[in-house]
Amino acid sequence: MSQYALRLPESLFAEAKAVAKEEQTSLNQFFVMAIAEKIGALRTERYFRERASQANEQEFLAVLDKIKQQARPVVPGDEL
Repeated sequence: MSQYALRLPESLFAEAKAVAKEEQTSLNQFFVMAIAEKIGALRTERYFRERASQANEQEFLAVLDKIKQQARPVVPGDEL
């Protein structure tokens, strides 16, 4: 396990400490979870960006046209 000396503004430290207390976890565990969450969000964003770059808009529109041609009733909330 690695160690890193983290410098935080007092206001941010106080908020992190308060949230950790509310969550009944240590400040260290709170920081570990926060960093893991941020890394996960960034990796997910990159994944979807890469997948979107492989998309073919014409094929997507063709699939939508096929769906429209089936003429099934639209479920409320599923409108395009």
